[in-house]
Amino acid sequence: MVSRTNKFRGSRYHGRGKKAGRGAGKRGGRGNAGLNKHKVMTRIKYMPGHWGMHGFNRDMNNPSLHTRHTTCNVSALENLVGDGDSIDLSEHGIDKLLGSGQIKSAIHVTVEHVSANAVTKVEAAGGSVTIEESGEWEEE
Repeated sequence: MVSRTNKFRGSRYHGRGKKAGRGAGKRGGRGNAGLNKHKVMTRIKYMPGHWGMHGFNRDMNNPSLHTRHTTCNVSALENLVGDGDSIDLSEHGIDKLLGSGQIKSAIHVTVEHVSANAVTKVEAAGGSVTIEESGEWEEE
């Protein structure tokens, strides 16, 4: 029996057509090749929304819409206070106090922004929270 290769000796493309035997020729390229040319109807029909931007990224388009605070949790206050019972968090570069964790000692805290949960935890331990007046709007 003659092998397939020997059968096609003398024929230029071995029965595959002109491009089918080379690379990814028969399928029109590999992957997403040709989506804007010969595979454009495939893209329109099966891949709507494949290209282009989708949605709105606030941080990229207008960073002034998003305020990033340097935060500290209630659980870290006892380590920051050192000697005494009061602390000004702006001296440590912190502008917002958050309410995660526990606090056992009475500490008087001065900060620009504070969460409601942090206020209740500090006051429950016998301390107090003073909100610094800044040029910005106040946040609870």
